[in-house]
Formats: sequence, structure tokens, C-alpha cells
Amino acid sequence: MCGSNKQASQHIKRQHTIPYYAQRVRDSCTTRVTKILCAIFLCLILVVGVVFFMLWLSLRPHRPRFYIVDFSIPGLNQHSEFENAQITLNVTARNPNQHIGINYISMVGSIYYEDQNMGSSPLMDPFYQEPKTTTIVYHTFNVATLTLNSRLWKEFMDNRQQGTVVFRIDIMAVIRFKVSTWGSQHHKMHANCDVAVGQDGSILPAWKNQKCPVYFT
Repeated sequence: MCGSNKQASQHIKRQHTIPYYAQRVRDSCTTRVTKILCAIFLCLILVVGVVFFMLWLSLRPHRPRFYIVDFSIPGLNQHSEFENAQITLNVTARNPNQHIGINYISMVGSIYYEDQNMGSSPLMDPFYQEPKTTTIVYHTFNVATLTLNSRLWKEFMDNRQQGTVVFRIDIMAVIRFKVSTWGSQHHKMHANCDVAVGQDGSILPAWKNQKCPVYFT
């Protein structure tokens, strides 16, 4: 009697054990598939993230670079009055971006001496600058665009006797970055350049090809 009950118990146990292990196998497969799918999904996110990061690095706009090429005041070597004075400015504007062009909406130059604005004038008509290109900005400030007076001219003459006269150039431009048909919002850019001339009114060699700090406002 006891033996019969024991056999029945073992038979029931075997009946419950087979479905149990079958369920365990199904759960294990489901877990493995889920893990594989999660791994694939995470890998895809990682790849997409890396691609977007690389695109961002390649398309992140870099500000233009300005360099002083030449600067002169021909009349500074003359003792005559300032009525015939003029200032010649020659700078280069470099677009350092690999895939981004720059639209220059406007560009205005101002000359300062000891923080006094000597004159301002438009430097260039609106133009588009291709990636990795350099544009020459050449302009002459004449009497019509300069606000000189006898006191300021006398200060020039006094500093000239010492061998060096220092000026500051401020180039203000409104620009837009452009990638294909997409254009950014307008940015107001400033390039500030200090430059010194000698007794003859020509730029001193140490100040040639100096890079101008550039910032946005």
C-alpha cells in the first residue's frame, strides 16, 4: 500500500517537472532574445550618436580669422596740416570652415587712436565667402571719412617723434553661416586689431600679419 502511494507521488512529480522545465526553457529563450534585441538597440543608438557627433564636429561653424597685412598713414611723415591726411587699411578675412560658407551682409571699419574714433566707413559690399578661402579687404579712409582735428594731429606728430604711433582697428560685420541651402541666424562680429606705424607712417614689421581677436555680440 505504501509502495503504491510512493509510486503515485513520483509519477505526479514527474508530470509537474516536465512542464516546469519546459517553462524554464521558454523563459530562458525569451530572456536571451530580449537581451540580444536590447544589445542591438543600444549598438544602433551608439552608432547614430557617433555619426551625429562627427557631423556636429564637421559642421560646427568656426569664426572667421582676420590678419593685418598693411596699414599706413602717408601724411604722417609730413609736417603739413591734416587736411590731406588719409589712412590705408589692408587686411585678410579667412573662412577656416571645411564645409560652411559665410555670407557677409555688411562690413564696416573704424579707426581709433587712444579710444577716440577717428572715422568709420563701409569696407565691402555684401559678398559670400566659400569654405577654406581668403578675401582681401582693402580700403582707404580719406578726409571725407576721417574726423581729425588739429589737436589730434599734433598728438600724432609728438608720438611720431618717439618713433611709434599705435592705432586700433575695429571691423564690425554682420554675417550668416551657410551650409547648402540652410543659413544660420545673423551674427554681429567684431575683429579688433592693434597696429603701430613708424615715423614714415608705414606699419612696423613686428605688427605685420598679426592675427586679430574676433568675438560676437
